[in-house]
Amino acid sequence: MKTTRRRVLQALSGLAVAPMMTARAATSSGYSLTCFATDWGNRAPYEDFCAKAKAAGYDGIETWVSLDKDKHAATIETIRRHELKLGLLIGGREPDPGAHLATFDAQLKVALESGPAYVNCHTGRDWFDSTQNQKFFDLTREAARRSGVPIHHETHRSRALYSASVAKEYLQRDPALRVTFDVSHWCVVSESLLADQAPAVDLAITRSDHIHARVGQSQAPQVSDPRAPEWEKALNAHLGWWDRIVAMKKQAGARLTMLTEFGPVPYTPALPYTQQPVSDPWEINVWMLELFRKRYG
Repeated sequence: MKTTRRRVLQALSGLAVAPMMTARAATSSGYSLTCFATDWGNRAPYEDFCAKAKAAGYDGIETWVSLDKDKHAATIETIRRHELKLGLLIGGREPDPGAHLATFDAQLKVALESGPAYVNCHTGRDWFDSTQNQKFFDLTREAARRSGVPIHHETHRSRALYSASVAKEYLQRDPALRVTFDVSHWCVVSESLLADQAPAVDLAITRSDHIHARVGQSQAPQVSDPRAPEWEKALNAHLGWWDRIVAMKKQAGARLTMLTEFGPVPYTPALPYTQQPVSDPWEINVWMLELFRKRYG
């Protein structure tokens, strides 16, 4: 039953994916696409997870920084032993802006000392005012300049860049601000596929260096399965945005990193009472990886 369903979905997925209208132009020397796996939801021993990601064709792993030095060192050692690149994620949770910034700063220092390919930031909070959130952007701007490590700020609910309209204001004020483009969050915040917020999305695209490849919709940050025909419109909207980012990077001869980020329950819808997921996030992430390789590699 599961094998038959998988084959049907794979067949349907060929109909759902829109042709790429951009990013097929001549590629300048220097363009590269590096694909990362998320360890979000992983319950296997980390050794096994890294081996699985390597076998699936990933270039690296994106993981949260830990301020537990031994735990952080063990995680990095395992990733590198499997010849995978390192992407690091940072962000605090304290409701007080000062304490939050202190945690963020401590994590940032650990991240930069670890020699990552990039640092992805869950920056500030949506209820911090613009002056408080700007301190996070200022901190990372200087850190990126000193270290040479790319530092990106994720378009994520509950964080500083939680909506298209708010992010537009920060981006206009701060020309150095660089983005992790996880537009699925903006879709659910605005209850739309953002057709009425094109200027904000356009600006974010020009500042994007890292993509979190998850497909959202107007009522959730993650569709149940992007291969299913009912999500064709949402999938093609995201592909259109990603196409434009890739086209810019190819024209500029610049590097691009991406993360396949379909997550576990409750991001993946579950059946009532049993809490059995209606789809397999790992399977979908590998499908997304293969789609990116074929479309953008």
